Amino acid sequence: MSRFFINLVLPLIALAMGVFGIAHVLQGSQPVPSLPPPVEPVRSPFGSSLAASGLVEPKFESIAIGSALSGIVLEVFVPAESVGSQVAVGDPLFRVDDRHLKAQLALQTANLESSQALLAKLEALPRLEELPPLEAKVQAMVAQRSRLLDQFERSRQLFSTKATTDEELTQRRLNYEEAEQKLTQSKSELDLLKAGAWKPEIAIAKAAIAIAEAQVQQTQTEIDRALVTAPAAGEVLQVNVRPGQAVSTQPGQALILLGDNSERRVRVDIDEHDIPRFNSQARAKAFRRGDAETELNLRFVRLEPYVVPKKALTGDNTERTDTRVLQAIYAIEAAAVPVYVGQQLDVFIEGQK
Repeated sequence: MSRFFINLVLPLIALAMGVFGIAHVLQGSQPVPSLPPPVEPVRSPFGSSLAASGLVEPKFESIAIGSALSGIVLEVFVPAESVGSQVAVGDPLFRVDDRHLKAQLALQTANLESSQALLAKLEALPRLEELPPLEAKVQAMVAQRSRLLDQFERSRQLFSTKATTDEELTQRRLNYEEAEQKLTQSKSELDLLKAGAWKPEIAIAKAAIAIAEAQVQQTQTEIDRALVTAPAAGEVLQVNVRPGQAVSTQPGQALILLGDNSERRVRVDIDEHDIPRFNSQARAKAFRRGDAETELNLRFVRLEPYVVPKKALTGDNTERTDTRVLQAIYAIEAAAVPVYVGQQLDVFIEGQK
């Protein structure tokens, strides 16, 4: 039995396994059928063309709105629900906390009014009510001087006849001289009052007003800066600010993004190796990613004649990040399909043969 198994069955089993192995190898070596791509690739509509990537942007590029002051946002006049709405020049967008500035403005306004009142007081001098008392005082001093002069003359006559003493004569003379000096003082005070305010004092008062006005203007400017307004008319593309949010003056994410969408434009990155074949007068067409059927006609607008490092990457495995590109701006003419700001397009520019 064992000899029969060894001589007949084992060779049959080995033969069967060999046939199975050969069949498996032949089946595995069959070519794999090619599958259709999930999305039809874009093909150039021109016989010879330059292929480039483009980024959709508004007519005059996007405007990233920031804050001139750091602080807490109190109000947002264009909330996220209003994205897509139009704003005009000067329309309020959001306001940073400015309550401390308004309190400071009230104090500075009061200081300004005080300085203005002081200048008005100086310019109104002399007060008419102050003149009669001083004039009466001068008249009284004149009368007193006349009386003391008469007493002094009488004492001098009596002294010549030895009817009075030398001490009494000296006292009468000193009284008269004192009255003479007081009369001179009263006249000087009257002349000083009639002359009005001293010019240097008026100049100092005017300088104080100028300082107060500058402080008020400075604070008012800061209050105006706390209210961020639209620098240009356009469409609200994005809102990244909320009431209660802390904002700063450091560059970063745009708090609000504006753009003029009356005309969509494409910023096309032309590889530096393709620059010799680029012709701004050549025809150009673009395709949306995932749509190889709908052509977008492009119209050349301008060229930015400065070659810059490439920033808009397409994700292609063979793409080099150290490539420099020449940027050309094209306008999209009457697009039949929606095109959005920030969308990447495949651009083909007819090349020179």
